Amino acid sequence: MEIKDLRTLVKMITDTDITEFEMENAEEKILIKRGPEKEYVQFAAAPPAVAATPAASPAAPAASAAPAISAEPAVAEDNFETIISPIVGSFYRKPSPEAENFVEVGTVVEAGQTVCLVEAMKLFNEIEAEFKCKIIEVIKEDAAPVEFGEPLFKVERL
Repeated sequence: MEIKDLRTLVKMITDTDITEFEMENAEEKILIKRGPEKEYVQFAAAPPAVAATPAASPAAPAASAAPAISAEPAVAEDNFETIISPIVGSFYRKPSPEAENFVEVGTVVEAGQTVCLVEAMKLFNEIEAEFKCKIIEVIKEDAAPVEFGEPLFKVERL
């Protein structure tokens, strides 16, 4: 295959969603792969989530919405509670990069209202408030990685 034909082939593949192309004949074999290598993530179920509020931590990524998953609040010192991450992933404060944050410090949130997204394996999970509350502190930074049971927000029950 000549270079110009190979360039045309690569251009055709990059213009589509094809991530892997393989062609073989008696004289040559062509294999084109694009995109990140596949990543395999394994995790086991953890015990029920109860967490104290730690000091501020790093941030996590943002994206679109998917199935709604509620985070259980955990009682913390000073009579505040926390909204925790029900899964491992990346924390996002807004539904898309150009959108506004779901909540800010001081925002009053109704039960069932989305407060953030946690992306896990390319799926964006909405994290909702379990009860009416006021956001006291945003513990995680936008686009920061989060662990299962890790606090995301400090809230005051209303």
